[in-house]
Amino acid sequence: MTTGPAMRPDWIAVDWGTSHCRAWAMTATGSHLAHARSDRGMGTLTRDDYPQALLDLVGPWLSDRPLRAMVCGMAGSRQGWVEAPYTAVPCRPDALTTVNAPMADPRLSVTVIGGVRQNKPADVMRGEETQIAGFLQKNQGFDGVLCLPGTHSKWVQVSAGEIVSFRTFMTGEIFALLADRSVLRHTLDQEWDEAAFRDALSEAISRPETVAHRLFSIRAESLLSDLAPGAARARLSGLLIGMELAAARAYWLGQQVAVIGSAGPAQHYHTALSEQGLTPIQTDGDAMTLAGLFAAYKTQKATV
Repeated sequence: MTTGPAMRPDWIAVDWGTSHCRAWAMTATGSHLAHARSDRGMGTLTRDDYPQALLDLVGPWLSDRPLRAMVCGMAGSRQGWVEAPYTAVPCRPDALTTVNAPMADPRLSVTVIGGVRQNKPADVMRGEETQIAGFLQKNQGFDGVLCLPGTHSKWVQVSAGEIVSFRTFMTGEIFALLADRSVLRHTLDQEWDEAAFRDALSEAISRPETVAHRLFSIRAESLLSDLAPGAARARLSGLLIGMELAAARAYWLGQQVAVIGSAGPAQHYHTALSEQGLTPIQTDGDAMTLAGLFAAYKTQKATV
């Protein structure tokens, strides 16, 4: 579905995830004119499906004047539209490898941004590098750690404009599996108890080895003591995020930290870090994505 007026942009920004694809009609100065979103993510497409999926999404913005689409995310994965190679750390997130994707329609040329890899310990990112590039464009001179919450949250050390190292945690995916497929699914709802979250967070950070036990206690307490579903959900989140913070302590302890994201899980990470005495910067994830894609567009335009 497209929001905003049908206009004639100078280029198109695309964030192609596993489950969704989002596009923005952009001006030459980096402002967006319209936004479109579909549920045709990487997980639903074959390689041959991508050109038409993109045209279906951005077709109303096209005219006889050729446009470039800058694409980040899973469209560049091995299972995506075209494999865009990883660049090894340390690296500048605004100077990564790009690959042109096949597009028969002459109105649109497509450039896909590559991801970032870390050989030891083994880790990869695809999509987050563009948010990091956007953050560094807007916060030049930042040295510290970026926290990018999500299905697979990232902790990223940046210095002198480079990604130095990073670490990925499957916290969001574990939460979804436990909430939707484990015995805890009988215990949770969509309500939220902030005090329960903070208590569970503190316990998990101080004693991460007890988390597996404390997870089952959520179910037991709901049976024996009528634990409120909202408290159960918040406790599950607090235990998992607290366990992550305990493991990532070397990244955030004593560091300047910025959380990329402004709602949902990002707010919980901001709370968690604040509880540890930090004053994390909080930024809007979409704004960072667009800033990173704009930086890539300017680089691409300068080299063509």
